[in-house]
Parts: sequence; C-alpha cells; structure tokens
Amino acid sequence: MGRTSRKRSKLARRMVAASAALVMGGGGLIAVNVYANAEDGVDRPPGQGASAAQRMSTIDCPDVGNQLREVPREARGEVDGRLAELDSQITRAYARFTEAEDKESVLPPLEEQRRGTIGEIEAAVDQAGARPDDLTGMAPCTLRASDQEKGQEQEQGDQGQGQNGNGPVAADFVDITSVRPNVQRPRNQRGASRGTFTTNCGRNENGKFNSDNVIAAPGVSNGAHHMHDYVGNQATDAFSGDDELANGGTTCRNQGDKSTYYWPVLRLQNGQDEDDAQADGGGKDQNVGEIQTPSAVTLKFAGSPRGKVVAMPRFLRIITGDAKSFTNGDANANASWSCTGFENRQLKDKYPICPEGSKVVRTFNFQSCWDGRNTDSANHRTHVAFADRRTGACPQGFRAIPQLVQRIVYDVPPGPGFAVDSFPEQLHKPVTDHGDFINVFDERLMRRVAKCVNSGQRCT
Repeated sequence: MGRTSRKRSKLARRMVAASAALVMGGGGLIAVNVYANAEDGVDRPPGQGASAAQRMSTIDCPDVGNQLREVPREARGEVDGRLAELDSQITRAYARFTEAEDKESVLPPLEEQRRGTIGEIEAAVDQAGARPDDLTGMAPCTLRASDQEKGQEQEQGDQGQGQNGNGPVAADFVDITSVRPNVQRPRNQRGASRGTFTTNCGRNENGKFNSDNVIAAPGVSNGAHHMHDYVGNQATDAFSGDDELANGGTTCRNQGDKSTYYWPVLRLQNGQDEDDAQADGGGKDQNVGEIQTPSAVTLKFAGSPRGKVVAMPRFLRIITGDAKSFTNGDANANASWSCTGFENRQLKDKYPICPEGSKVVRTFNFQSCWDGRNTDSANHRTHVAFADRRTGACPQGFRAIPQLVQRIVYDVPPGPGFAVDSFPEQLHKPVTDHGDFINVFDERLMRRVAKCVNSGQRCT
C-alpha cells in the first residue's frame, strides 16, 4: 500500500484556510461545517426540509458483544464468528441506509437478520453446556442523528474521491488552545512502582495494514471494517493463534518483544485515493483518504502509584477504548487526543486543531489491572480493569500489571481535514478511537519489565 506524500492538495489547503477562519480571538471556535456550502449550513426550523427520518445520520444497534460475560471456551470461536456477522449486517444495512429515500425501511430486515444470528449465539452457548443470556431483546435497531451534523454535502477533491460523506464534520474539531488543562493523575503512595520500560518497535514504516481484528473477531477476514496500523509482531492477522504469534517476526528492536500493537489508521480527508480505495476496510467500508505514517510512536510500560506490579501473563489480550462509542455511549471510551506542547489538555470526543508547528497526538493509557487468571474474556474486557482514577487502586481481586502507554504523533496540516478509520456507521467520530495489544514478550523479558518498573529504573 502506498504511503502518504507530504504535498498538500488544493482541498487540504482549503481546509487549512477554513480552519483558520474558525479560530477567533481568545481561541474560540465558530461552529461552521467546513465541508458544506452556504446553503447547506443554514439551520431550518423543525418541519422544514427533510423529514425526521431523512435527517437521521446513522444506524444504532445494541452491542451484543459487550453484554456477554460467560461464554464457555469451546463456544468462543462460534460466538466470535457470529458477533462479527452482526457487525457485517450493520455495515451492509448502513450502505443501504445511505442510499434509501425511506431511511426506516432498512430496519425491519436488519432486525430479522440480527434475531437469527443472536439465536445462533445463544444456541452455541447452550450447546457448550452453559445457560445462555437472553439476548433477543437486542435484535431491534433504531436510527439516530448526530447532534453535530446539518445536511453535510460530499466535497469532491482533486481526484474526485473527496470527503466520503459519513464524517467527520467541523463540530468534531476544537482548537486545543481553547481547552483548559485537565490532566489529573493519582499521587504516588509510599512503595509506588515508579520505573518504566520502553520498547522501540518503529512507526509502521514498512506499511503493515489489515482490516482484521484478531482479538474481537478471530478467524474473520475484515472483522474490523476499518484499517489498522501494526507495529511489533508481523504475523498478526485474523487467523493468528498464539503459536503463530510466538513464531512471528517483530519490528521491535528487542527481539524478545514479539507483542502485537495495533490501532486504526489516521487518514487525511483530502480527496486523494489510497491504494485501498476499492478494498475491504478501505473505500468499500467508507474509509478514504491518504493513510498517514506516524512521525513518532512511543510504547512505554509504567507502574502503579499504589505499589508493585506483577508480570503480565504471556498472550494477555487488551482492548482499550471502544470502536463503537458513538452509538454505544462512552462507558468504555478511552480516546485521548491532544497536540505537542499541550499534552496537559486531553480531548475525549473531539479532534484537536493544533497551532502551527504543533503535531497531533493520540495517547492510549491501557488497563493496568488484571484478574490474575484469564488472558481474555468473553467480551474481551472483564479480565482487565482500569485503576481508580482518583486513588490509583485496582478493583478488589485484581492485580496491578505494567501499564502500556501508547503515544502516537502525526505531522498533518493544521485544522480540520483528518480522521481515524472506523466502522462505517460510527461516522469517524474521535470518541471511537481505540488501541489493541497482545503480550508476546518472552517470559524472561517480561519479568525484567516488571523488575524495572518496580525498582524505579528507566529501562529500554
């Protein structure tokens, strides 16, 4: 796949000019849609223009995967496959939704499909000898509007691709200088583990991408419906088991770290066709524009403010953030957007407009508490937990582990004009940003990680 060029297209330059017009005295922003023309930007009184259904922006379906707590191991493969099929059903329905005059017409057939697939999930759990949850009430979906959109019109770029029509919009961006400092961390207690271990695995200069998700949708091609950057383990795709990962190559400088680190790619919405413009996860799933190679990636493991950490178990899987936060709500959201020089100001549901000379920063602070038993769970969440944001303490029954902190920096034109890949119906919202990690450190090196963290050293 081709990499981004540093040349700015005419549309990119127009976006920079538009973003400059957004910034007013005192760092405030005018809520203007830089992609819409003057007529599209006019607010219409209720009852004028499109019907309520036509003003809906996307499809909102309950997330069945989040509700799963106990799935027998022998049923996991079947259940994960059916969950991925639910995602594909929404993706196909969203494609019909964007073309349909009667937006609500997509809902009944989608509900019928979902009801059948949810029944298959319940049957798989039952066949494995466990009592399945009653999930049938999650089959119906609804339509919803984005509070930030007012009849956005697709903008055509230099090569005719342009903005893809399903986000982002100007209201998804905010001038970072208008944000007050908001970062608070628990104080270190006596006996805190103050050290760090940093692993250098590159910036994905070699261009390893796919739209799989080996954690949430193992064995399913295009299970994410959006493209991921990968650093570390080079054997990672939807079909990688623990043995394949253990035997895979790695981009990490320390060859004892074969871990998998991946996150949604960031693209310039500049009308330039990327090599995946006709591919799954790319243009076929409404992810368009030039993929940006990060200018810097830092992977650091940090300690606990309350005490010592224990080594992570090999093949521990962690997802931080929620790729479906726009429709699911922000209970599992963990996006953190900022700009270099302003990282004491973090954004959860907005992209930052950075000053000239400042770069966009994405930071993922992964869960740092482990249940002491499982390397994964049915919903890929409940085996790990966040420490209390005020005290730094792990929940009862959980142990502190080295916390992965991923910091990804991009040199992109200032202002609106970029977005992360997402499921199509999530509209490229910044709150949907997320990161994934599989620990494939060899056990000796992971013990060294814990020792460095616990002894207060700065190790690489």
